[in-house]
Amino acid sequence: MIRVTRLNGEQFALNPDLIERVEAHPDTVVHLVDGTRYVVTETVDDVLREILEYRAGILATSYEMDRGEYRPAGGPQILAGVSSVVPFPGPEER
Repeated sequence: MIRVTRLNGEQFALNPDLIERVEAHPDTVVHLVDGTRYVVTETVDDVLREILEYRAGILATSYEMDRGEYRPAGGPQILAGVSSVVPFPGPEER
């Protein structure tokens, strides 16, 4: 999810996979695939940067999981094996 801000200052999160397009005229308008529109304070470049960082984070986590180096953030209960994340099988398991 990416964080964006409404014109009234309220922050909310959007699923970037549902964004169809982002326009600026003069306010930034985010159009979702279901036709919903949000006017946000961020610029088009800021929204695009957030989407790129979100997707890069997914790829980085996937790479860490594939190499067996993934260390989830979130406290000792996750580190103790309570996580629902299932790592990719190692090369010897494939």
